[in-house]
Order: sequence, then C-alpha cells, then structure tokens
Amino acid sequence: MKRFLSLPLFGIAALALSTILFTTGCGNDARARVRVVHASPDAPNVDVLLDNKAVLTNVAYKAASAYLTIGAGQHTAKVNVAGTQTTVITESGVFAGKSDTTILAVDKVANIVGLVLTDNNTAPTSGNVKVRVIHAAPSAPAVDVYVTAPGADLNTATPAVANAAFKDVSAYLSVVAGSYQVRVTPTGAKSPVVIDSGTVALTAGQSVRL
Repeated sequence: MKRFLSLPLFGIAALALSTILFTTGCGNDARARVRVVHASPDAPNVDVLLDNKAVLTNVAYKAASAYLTIGAGQHTAKVNVAGTQTTVITESGVFAGKSDTTILAVDKVANIVGLVLTDNNTAPTSGNVKVRVIHAAPSAPAVDVYVTAPGADLNTATPAVANAAFKDVSAYLSVVAGSYQVRVTPTGAKSPVVIDSGTVALTAGQSVRL
C-alpha cells in the first residue's frame, strides 16, 4: 500500500494549497476507484450520485473526496445541486478494473462540466516524486508553473509546465524528493506570481497534483 499526497491548486481565487492524503487500494480486476473534486468557484454545494444513488452529499467548493471503490464496468455519475434533483453534470463511461479516475466539476456554474481524468497511482521511481498539474481556474489566463528550490530566482528558471490553459492537464512529471516552492505566473511572464505555495517538502514515493 503506497501513500500519496494531493495538492490541488484551484487558481488565482484560492492561493492556499489544500492537502489531501489518501491510500491506494489493493489491486482487484473487478473493482475500480473514483474520486470527485468540486472546482466550480461560484457553484453551490453539490451531491454526487453514482448510478442514481447518493454517495457524497453537500460537497463544498474546493472539497475533494477520498476514492470510492466501485465495481468495474458501466457507471453513470451525476452532480446535483445539494438537496435537490437538479442535475448539473452527468458523466457516463466504462470504468476498467484496477483503474483510478478523478472527476472534477469545473468552470463557472453557468457552464459547469465534468473534467474526467485517468489517474496513475503507481509508485514513482526510487527517490522521486510524481507531479501532475491541472488548471481548474476558469477566470485565470494560461499560466506557467515553476517547481523550484525555495527562494530560487524565477528570472533564471524554466517552467516545469508552460502555457497551461483552463482545463489543461499535464503529463506526470518526475521530481527528485526534497523541498520545493511552486509558483504560478501568467504565460511568458516572470511576474506577477499569482500562486505561491511557499516551501513544500516532497517525500520520495508521493504523487502530487497541483
């Protein structure tokens, strides 16, 4: 069983890092796992239904669930306004056995959609950390993401992820374990820094989502 760290960055509106610890499940060809993240900044609290059965209720903006274990196969996930039958997102698909999926509710409420991601929760190579960047801030422009030593001069730094637009998802990056600072700037500019994580200690074996 491996432990992973998730650090979702929701963009300019939420400068603080939110940390969620979770544990991977044991492999089972007949089981899949799915988690849900509320990333729609002006949407109300929501309920999450799987095959029309409520599995999460009254989920607030920036909240992320733990993985829910489901049977492999065809499933339909719905996001409803909390306490109502008003469905704002419907996502159907086949969930493969031993797969991990994240569904993010993204964009402003008038255009809210589900962003479905296939997660790779295999352990990183020895001594390393896996990093994936998700741009989930609808009001933010395209951005560059820097993952540097704490206090490093951005003027001489190269973005770990460049020109990430809303709903873009990076490939998994491999980073040597250690202390880092994650900073986000508008694409092509070294300032202003619109998100600054401060010093973050990344431990070998972690998987980090920004």
